[in-house]
Amino acid sequence: MSSDEIITNLSPMSTVSMLQHKKNESYPQTLLRPCRTITGISAILLPYKDNYSVDWAGFEQSLDRTIAAGLIPAVNMDTGYVSLIDEATRREVLQRTSAITSGLEFVAGVYVDDSPGDELNTDTYRHNTEQVEAASGTPILFQSFGLHELPEDEIAPAYEAMTRSCDKFIFFELAKDFAPFGRIYSLKTYERLMLITNVIGAKHSSLNRETEWRRIDLRNRIRPDFKVFTGNDLAIDMVMYGSDYLLGLSAFAPDAFARRDAMWAAGDPRFFKLNDVLQYLGAFAFRPPVPAYKHSAAMFLKIQNQIACSVNHPDSPQRPETDTEVLSVIANDLRQLLEESNQ
Repeated sequence: MSSDEIITNLSPMSTVSMLQHKKNESYPQTLLRPCRTITGISAILLPYKDNYSVDWAGFEQSLDRTIAAGLIPAVNMDTGYVSLIDEATRREVLQRTSAITSGLEFVAGVYVDDSPGDELNTDTYRHNTEQVEAASGTPILFQSFGLHELPEDEIAPAYEAMTRSCDKFIFFELAKDFAPFGRIYSLKTYERLMLITNVIGAKHSSLNRETEWRRIDLRNRIRPDFKVFTGNDLAIDMVMYGSDYLLGLSAFAPDAFARRDAMWAAGDPRFFKLNDVLQYLGAFAFRPPVPAYKHSAAMFLKIQNQIACSVNHPDSPQRPETDTEVLSVIANDLRQLLEESNQ
């Protein structure tokens, strides 16, 4: 039978049903949300001095710039070397952030240091979550080996147990590109997690657009108030489809991200040019080895005289000094675009 014969033999009802099904399919273009207000959460780099001590002045200035830009700061994240710093440093980060934000919203990582084969340490998750809440922050729970090794049907109950006394929290999905304990949950498990009463969103870092689109579509259908925070520094235009963001890339230029977000909300076509330059920065900074993006961030901030030194944590991968030339060009391009947008 030819395609023409198939169409001829379709009843009016079957044609309507087919078209309705087509309309309901969540192709990327149907997810587009122009002129939407974007919620931006920006990770804060923990800068270092030449002697490898923390540059607390530089850290606090980065916090100030992020808040002034209108973004929500996120501390004790990967950008803040959360897996490499000790507990005392994490606590000081929390204390200083709480003092500077002074009632304004901020997010802080809940990290549990464990090893392959370890059981889930629910008590430590609870303790660290309580520390963040005591500092008036919103906890975001990193995955761990103990969490990674649970069967799918035990994931949501585990999060409920870890956050039972918590007012609100965000959870993580991390690809193994970012951490060996990372895990992208099944869509069924993701839905169960979405329905936990006190969860407000999830950072999604699969680096896969289609996987993230499915989560946006599920959110739209099941729980519209839930935030899908893209963690895809290689596809920052996911905000066009309904994702919000929690990015390490925005630590490089929170003012530029805030301006880009405002352009999208206003329907300003200059959004695309600014987004393109920011994405070029992301592609360059997040090239393999990906964890070295933190050194790229330090170099970028140093170029703009926003921190005193481009040294990063001694146990984190380094970038070659020759990167400075490329980063300087990108910094200049961003500066020009921001100046033009003020005219």
